[in-house]
Amino acid sequence: MKTTINLPDGLADMAKRRAAERGCTFTALVVEGLHHVLSEVSEVRRAPLPIWGSASDQVLVDPADKEALGSALDADGWK
Repeated sequence: MKTTINLPDGLADMAKRRAAERGCTFTALVVEGLHHVLSEVSEVRRAPLPIWGSASDQVLVDPADKEALGSALDADGWK
C-alpha cells in the first residue's frame, strides 16, 4: 500500500542515513519501526491496584465520584 507521511526534515534525514548504514531501504526501516512500536502497545499491561484486607470487606468506589469516595472514606473511619 502506498501512503504519504510528513516527517520533520531532521528526522527524515536521520532515518535515511540509518537505512543506508544498515543497507536497507527507507521504507524497510519505517516498516520495522512501526512493527516495533505496534508490538509494544499490545504488551502494555496495567499493574493491578493493591488490595488490603480480605476480598469480602473491599469497598469498590469510583474515585471520580467525589460524593461516593467521601462516603466510603467516612464509613471507613477516615477523617
